[in-house]
Amino acid sequence: MAKGPTPGHGPLTGVRVVELAGIGPGPFAAMLLADLGADVVRVDRPGGAGLGIDPASDLTNRNKRSVLLDLKRDEGPARVLDLVERADILVEGYRPGVAERLGVGPGACLARNPQLVYGRMTGWGQDGPLAERAGHDIAYLALTGTLSMIGRPDEPPVVPANLVGDYAGGSLYLVVGVLAALQHARAHGEGQVVDAAIVDGAAHLATMIHGMLAAGSWQDRRGTNLLDGGCPFYGTYATSDGGHMAVGPLEEKFYAEFAALLGIADAFPDRWDLARWNELRAAVTERFLSRTRAEWTEVFDGTDACVAPVLSLTEAPHHPHLAARSTRGESFAAALHTAAGASVPADDGTTPEGDAARVAAPLLRGTQA
Repeated sequence: MAKGPTPGHGPLTGVRVVELAGIGPGPFAAMLLADLGADVVRVDRPGGAGLGIDPASDLTNRNKRSVLLDLKRDEGPARVLDLVERADILVEGYRPGVAERLGVGPGACLARNPQLVYGRMTGWGQDGPLAERAGHDIAYLALTGTLSMIGRPDEPPVVPANLVGDYAGGSLYLVVGVLAALQHARAHGEGQVVDAAIVDGAAHLATMIHGMLAAGSWQDRRGTNLLDGGCPFYGTYATSDGGHMAVGPLEEKFYAEFAALLGIADAFPDRWDLARWNELRAAVTERFLSRTRAEWTEVFDGTDACVAPVLSLTEAPHHPHLAARSTRGESFAAALHTAAGASVPADDGTTPEGDAARVAAPLLRGTQA
């Protein structure tokens, strides 16, 4: 199995990042940069970040060093600007105007380091009518139309944890933005400010759906379309033991295998007959309720029927495929707990999280410096 590079030897080796500690998408974005080899120094505030979890269990702290600074004291902003002078990227997630009031906004930082990439992570963005308002993932998804697509047609929209907004629409877009700006800075010698707003990212994630809506192949009603649970062969079904199976054989040859293994091959010769979709759904439901999740998993194992068991967070790491690829969140947790209390101050006043905490992320697999 291909292995990821050792810490400090990823494709971003040599890139220095200053992270002004916060919660959610900002720390996750900085974690991704660290996983790719960047040297990330997290500037922590006295008393912590409010909604943050115990640092010993916070996986977004991995591969980072830290320094404790009070930005409301005179020496705090000065220390940050000292770090900025040697940095390539800064990441912050304050409300608009807060970094400026603290003396570490884009103006002050770029004056100290004109080639700096200044990454700003917010929900509503740096401007617009809601820019000054508080918010969280669910509100950002609500206004973009994204939340309206998730769930059953006769029930309220389903909250998809805080993955779609905070991390997909926020962190990932911030990382793409700062890496693009870093390329520009290295090519032209000038830094940039990256305004990454979760509302923008969440809206952009729905690009394909908007295209389908314009083409007339998507209804603006949740739970009635091909990819939102409206289709009987793209959804989840309960098993006899209370488990669930995920079903998604969209292509004809995959559906044929699915129907044969499920035992309904001859019952519905035309699966695209929308008038019979309720009957097809009822038949699929009845079949899955006849066996346990483990039994159905065995039935579909090794096939191209596009069926998988729905695993819990604690079950997932033990699946053979994820285990083979080392896609295991628990390994990060174990490493962080091992490293707790074992760090040593560095010569720049920061504190490394410990070698055991520097676990290469799965996205680094096969990459070499």
